[in-house]
Amino acid sequence: MDTITATSVHASYGLAFFIFLLAYAATSLRRRVNGGPPALYMGRVSIWYYRPIDIVGAGMISMVFYLLAIGNAAMEGQTDAPEMSMGGLIFSIGFQFFMAGIAAVIVLRRVNILEWLGLKWKKWPLVFAIAPVTVVSMWALFAGLYEFGYMELMERLGVEAVQDSVVMFQQEENLFLLGLMAFAASIVAPLCEEVVFRGYLYPVAKKFTGPWIAALCTALIFSAAHGSLAALLPLFIFGLVLVAIYEITGSLWAPIAVHALFNTATVVVQIASRYVELPQAPGK
Repeated sequence: MDTITATSVHASYGLAFFIFLLAYAATSLRRRVNGGPPALYMGRVSIWYYRPIDIVGAGMISMVFYLLAIGNAAMEGQTDAPEMSMGGLIFSIGFQFFMAGIAAVIVLRRVNILEWLGLKWKKWPLVFAIAPVTVVSMWALFAGLYEFGYMELMERLGVEAVQDSVVMFQQEENLFLLGLMAFAASIVAPLCEEVVFRGYLYPVAKKFTGPWIAALCTALIFSAAHGSLAALLPLFIFGLVLVAIYEITGSLWAPIAVHALFNTATVVVQIASRYVELPQAPGK
């Protein structure tokens, strides 16, 4: 097992849960002292239909991703080139839909999906501007990390700077499998991860701690869930940006579009690196 990566996963999840519990206790005490209903938090992401039982649901979902991240850490940095079988890839796609489905089942007993995720957003064409601007900005930020020696630091720590998923895109020769991997990364992951992390985990945490703590905690969990120390900081920043976009627009269409374009562009670069030598920036 890559012990450094595993330690980072433990630390990120532990920090996220500690911050959440501390903020939850402080918020509950403040409400009890001041009396009255919970504060109406800023932003456009509704939280009125969440209940205390959702803390349990969010905790269980987070724990599943924690166990998955530890498994990824166990495989990261292996000397053998990573391989993805057709069965393993189909299972991965099914798992992501399953986790998104659990979140949906929990919430849709109280509110319809259009209201829950803001899918009736009338300004949805804005995603064609929001997504490319955000992706270019993120790439510029990641390039800055690269220039300031982020990848060199990872290498000095003994961490694989290139994620296994990147290596698989660069080396996979089965075109059908490569296409399915691209579909999973560009469509499945953005859709399912946004439903789980921004659609459910974030508003649950927002309900009981406020938007700032919720954004911090869910971004920590989102980044650590990928089980890669090299991608931890970039994905943490990306997670915060996706929360901000969700709050500004009030619709999950916007972070889904950003996430999908980011992953698609990353896949294109990874495949292109088969033929052209490109610098590997940390990313998803």
